[in-house]
Amino acid sequence: MYANILLSTDGSDVAKNGVEHGIALAKALNAKVTVITVTEPLPVDYGSGHASGWIPSKEEFDSFDAASKESAGKVLDGARAMAEQIGITAELLHVPNAHPATAIIETAKSRGCDLIVMASHGRRGLRKLFLGSQTSEVLGDGSVPVLVVH
Repeated sequence: MYANILLSTDGSDVAKNGVEHGIALAKALNAKVTVITVTEPLPVDYGSGHASGWIPSKEEFDSFDAASKESAGKVLDGARAMAEQIGITAELLHVPNAHPATAIIETAKSRGCDLIVMASHGRRGLRKLFLGSQTSEVLGDGSVPVLVVH
């Protein structure tokens, strides 16, 4: 039924449930698995009107990128461990400095995935204000079927 599944995670507990469910599904279907985590870019405030903004220095950008890479590595290491525990191999992908929903949709298309599995409430930061915003965007904009895990 599904041969190439994309699992999305931000490392939250709910997202981990989605990865676990997706890995079990992939094992049952003998499907290829890619686990993606996306880290957003450092927000820059260029200011507007009379307000002055904030533009990070190169060191701040570099520090942010290093922290994002380290965080993504931990998230993907956890997904790798889950996959190995159930006896499958998962390809791991970190997409830095991107909008999560867009990166998930583009990755699914470019890698020929026929299913996206993601959690409904893997929220963090300001995104907590928008109930399941990334999942909603993927559902609304994607051309690949999406399995939402609660």
